[in-house]
Formats: sequence, structure tokens, C-alpha cells
Amino acid sequence: MNTLKNACVPKYEVYEYKKKTSDYCLVIPIINEGQRILSELDKAVQANVHAQCDIIICDGGSSDGSTDKEIMISHGVNTLLVKRDVGKQGAQLRMGFYWALKRGYKGIITIDGNNKDSIEDVPSFIKKLQEGYDFVQGSRFIKGGKAINTPLSRYIAVRCIHAPMISLTAKKKFTDTTNNFRAYSTAYLLDERVNPFREIFMTYELLAYLSVRADQLGYKTCEIPVSRIYPEHEKTPTKISPLKGNFELIKILVNNALGKYS
Repeated sequence: MNTLKNACVPKYEVYEYKKKTSDYCLVIPIINEGQRILSELDKAVQANVHAQCDIIICDGGSSDGSTDKEIMISHGVNTLLVKRDVGKQGAQLRMGFYWALKRGYKGIITIDGNNKDSIEDVPSFIKKLQEGYDFVQGSRFIKGGKAINTPLSRYIAVRCIHAPMISLTAKKKFTDTTNNFRAYSTAYLLDERVNPFREIFMTYELLAYLSVRADQLGYKTCEIPVSRIYPEHEKTPTKISPLKGNFELIKILVNNALGKYS
């Protein structure tokens, strides 16, 4: 089976502002992030991230003007992909992974687009991919990492529920498993036993699945320190609702532990 030939990918539009310039790319799923994504991209440009990997924005259908062509180009974006189909983060990531793999990158880094993460740490992920790691998880909870203004409910959920369940399923300790700041090798994503291009991955299932499948299959994995900073006097930037959203995350963790995505 050819993983890409048989890939289930949402319908999307491609706005390619530059040709491929690197062996690695940074995939950022967004929808109506407004100034948050622009501030994040400003930090990336200041840290010269756009010169070390191609930045690919995976838009879920923003209507706030933040993805206008001139804005994207001036903020160092290589390509904008716009999903025109059903699904949330999982569908956006499938779209981004598919485009990146078809384009021939050796590795893919992902990060949220809400300006909470230390995008300037992208070169550390590239280095780990070059060292032969297949799954690299960013963590604010290991030595060198920084967790700033983390809401207590989030801290408890990650440390006491999400991370222990992912670690148990992967049979390896991970500490910051809801964090989308991570990296994947092409070999891992193209493995037929992984096959991330399935319609079952619509919301947050793909993050949970890819967190555990690498170790289950014997791939080389690690965590590296990153920073995650929540705004001090603003509403927490998130797409997960307190009740329904968190219930769905628990359900995904249970299904993942039972091997339903394998």
C-alpha cells in the first residue's frame, strides 16, 4: 500500500508563495487567530526560523483577514493551505502532512498558532531530526523548559491525566503530551503501520495517536525543553471547551489506549 496514494485528505486550496527551500518545514494549524499568529510569525522572523525551514500555514477557514496574501508573505510564510472541507485540527494536520510529504521534506515540525509557544526553539527540533530521532516532543515540564501562567486546571489535566495515560500507552514517559510543539520524521509518517491519513483523525485523535505509535513501533523518540506562556490578564487562547472539549479528550485517550486508532 502506498500511504500517500491512498491518503484520505480534506479538500483544500494551495497558495504557494515560494518554492521549497529547506529539508524541513514548520506546519502551523490555525483558524481566526488574528494578531496571535502574526505575533508568533514576527518572533519566527526575528529568530530567523523562516530561513531554516519552510513555514506552512494550515488554515481551517479563517475570516479575520490574518491570512491575506500580503500579510502572509511579509511574515515569512512559504505556503498557505486553506481547508475547504469538514474536520478540525486533525484534518488540518492531515492536509499539512500530505502537502509536506508530497513536497519531499525530510521532517515536519508542528506548533500551535496562538503565540503561546517558543517558536524560536524550532532549530532544536531540526537538530534532533538530523540526529535521527523520529518523534520529538516539546515539553515545558522538563529541565530547561518553562511553564508560565499555566492555568491550574490545565496543569492538573496534563500532569495527572493526559501525560500518564499517553505514557502508559506508549510504554515510555512523556510529560507534556497536549503540547503540539513537536517534530516527526518522514520515515515515521510514511510507515504503513502508522498511516496518519485516515478520516478517523478529525479533531485531536491524531496528536494522541502519533504520541504513542512511534514507541510502539520502535522508533527513536525524545523530549526537549520548550516554553509555553499563557497570557497573564487575558482569556486563555484555546479551541477546547471546558466541559465538552475535555470530555472528548478523555474519550480519545481511552480509545487510543485501547488501540482503536492503530
